[in-house]
Amino acid sequence: MSVAPEPTTTRLIRRMSVTVGTDHHPFERLISWAEHWAARMPDWDVQIQHGRTRPPVHGTGFAFCEHQRLQELFEISDVIVTHGGPATITEARRRGHRPIVVPRDPRLGEHVDDHQQLFSRRLGRNGVVELAETEDDFLAAVVAISYLPRQRQSSEDIPPGVFKVGAVAERLARRRNRH
Repeated sequence: MSVAPEPTTTRLIRRMSVTVGTDHHPFERLISWAEHWAARMPDWDVQIQHGRTRPPVHGTGFAFCEHQRLQELFEISDVIVTHGGPATITEARRRGHRPIVVPRDPRLGEHVDDHQQLFSRRLGRNGVVELAETEDDFLAAVVAISYLPRQRQSSEDIPPGVFKVGAVAERLARRRNRH
């Protein structure tokens, strides 16, 4: 198992951290988009937590890392790209990011159901995240977000009903996985 690299002491122009989470389903689409960005933008430091998906060709890949290490990456990054999990989105927001969220798509074998899509779309409509469901959306969001100032935010910035929907969806998905 590969581990997350330590941050470099030399500051590059921009730093992006990408996380697919710990779900056992591969997430080739997000890895592909992130590595395309890294190939096109060699002056960016692109850290890609790829989970059980293949390691990226471009950028720095690692399968998993400790929670604390992920928080450190979020702290030092200019752009955060994540799957549609509520906990990861909240952690990114707490560190002042408006995360780019690429929800897993069950039609592509990325998850068991569409709860990440439903949750992420709702957050996108509320302006809490930048939703990216296509590579063009992803590229536009990275450009837009990389020029926004970071602001410390908390989970209180997200309407309470949004988290209730996310929590119910997560419970249903876990229950479905057990059967």
